[in-house]
Amino acid sequence: MPKELQLYILGEFRGLPQEVLETDLEKFGKMERNGLVLHRFRIGEYRVYFERHALGLVVHRILSKNTLRDFLFRSSLPMLEDEILQENPKFWELINASKTVSQPGKSH
Repeated sequence: MPKELQLYILGEFRGLPQEVLETDLEKFGKMERNGLVLHRFRIGEYRVYFERHALGLVVHRILSKNTLRDFLFRSSLPMLEDEILQENPKFWELINASKTVSQPGKSH
């Protein structure tokens, strides 16, 4: 992802953590699997997948809306975006992959 795009997304996301920590998350998309609860925040053509943490928010992935649209088109399922992702093991593999990469000292 180009640096300018990263800065744009971070700028849009900047005030969100405090709002998320102080309110319920009804206006955000929600997905659950094996005890992990992820929420989705839309920023233009991108989706930020995050979870609440005792120290703030953990952003797991930022995905392009077009990537998700392609996935939904190929799957041809009559479900909402969050429901489809929640049921797809590949999505959770993608989320878990970021955890293993970011843990220092862990062998791959």
